[in-house]
Amino acid sequence: MKKLLVATALLSTTLLSGCIVAVSDGEMRHYNSWPAKHQENRDKISELALGTSYKEVTKEFGTPDFNEAISKDGHTYQVLYFATNRKHADGQITKDECTPLVFKNNQLVGFGQSAVDTYL
Repeated sequence: MKKLLVATALLSTTLLSGCIVAVSDGEMRHYNSWPAKHQENRDKISELALGTSYKEVTKEFGTPDFNEAISKDGHTYQVLYFATNRKHADGQITKDECTPLVFKNNQLVGFGQSAVDTYL
């Protein structure tokens, strides 16, 4: 009887110890790699050429963190903001943590705050 109890206890311990399997769609990895994503955006921005089309940029960068558009003097201006520098440890992206890319009639005309100040 004692052997049966010991065997049952050992078997129960093995069965109850279980196994944990983590399944992820990559979202957590993205969240944890903000510094890497910001560096990636800075690298991509540093390689941009003026005149690059809006479509090419969005294909390369994906969805911007912020997006603004305005029509002025017969031209359409669009500003895409991509996170490049985390300043606040609140888990939220704000415009002051982003680099703006300015498009005039779907062509890149500048990036950075000076481009926004010049065109808008």
